[in-house]
Amino acid sequence: MKKILALTLALCMIFALCTAGCAFADFKPDGPVSVIVAYKAGSGTDNTARILAKYAEKYVGQTLVIENVEGGSGSIGWSQLADADPDGLTIGFINLPNFNSSIVNEMGTYTVASFAPICNHVTETSIVIVRAGDDRFPDLQALVEYGKANEGGKDELKASTNGPQASNHIGAQAFANSAGFMYIDIPQGGTADQLLSLRGAEADFAVVKLADIAGQEAEYRILGVFNPERLPELPDVPTLGELGFYPDWLGSSRCVVAPAGVSEDVVKFYEEAFKAAMEDPDYIAAAEQAGMATDFKDAAATGALIEQQQTFAEGLAEGFWYDF
Repeated sequence: MKKILALTLALCMIFALCTAGCAFADFKPDGPVSVIVAYKAGSGTDNTARILAKYAEKYVGQTLVIENVEGGSGSIGWSQLADADPDGLTIGFINLPNFNSSIVNEMGTYTVASFAPICNHVTETSIVIVRAGDDRFPDLQALVEYGKANEGGKDELKASTNGPQASNHIGAQAFANSAGFMYIDIPQGGTADQLLSLRGAEADFAVVKLADIAGQEAEYRILGVFNPERLPELPDVPTLGELGFYPDWLGSSRCVVAPAGVSEDVVKFYEEAFKAAMEDPDYIAAAEQAGMATDFKDAAATGALIEQQQTFAEGLAEGFWYDF
């Protein structure tokens, strides 16, 4: 009797495991998977995407091929992703709130509904930086005072940004609005070019995310962070709110999505695969070394985040931007 009971329990466990796996076992990519990154190689998004792809391949079971489709502050790559076949063989990254701003500014024909959320990968806090050797700006207050003193003159403060109304431009504007100074925007095609512009002294300051300068920290001085509290990894860097400026969190999220129309099996498969990858000890070690703020959110939570950031981007259209 005991043997029969044990056998029955074992069979039930096997059946349960099979049933649980069937939710996403109906789909499995049968060839290499294209992963569209809407920014150039070497950008912050590209760097984080490549690290995730490297460790996710064993869970996906196929090669993940990063395709850099740059231009239009991300809109060209996102347009291509939206138009891809919803067969599960093309996925990609969208950057919030850049993606949302591009919709507000009608830079592409896509909308939030053009994509199926899979998961969130990283969430990163914005920081204010200057060149390490620029003695004019030992701290954030000095930068603000310089901006106010030189407004409208030949030495007016200049900021390199990652594109018109993209995430780092939003950060620079939020900082300037809250501190009461104006600046000249020098827009670039992405964060990599934005940092190059700053290093080349074409600009005086920039707002980026911490992972964007990973491995290059010695080239910059971090003056402030967009967070209600100091970041554990930057305990000596003040928040903007401490100095009476922008008091809230500001940054960006990098989400994995697929073209709208993919099946629920496709979404479930990649959601589970990327979750497993982000929990892999080897991935965790690589992410920590790169300074990546891994922040897995499932498909439902990622969809809610995209909608929330769309509302945020639409709210910036009134009274936030000024004419340069």
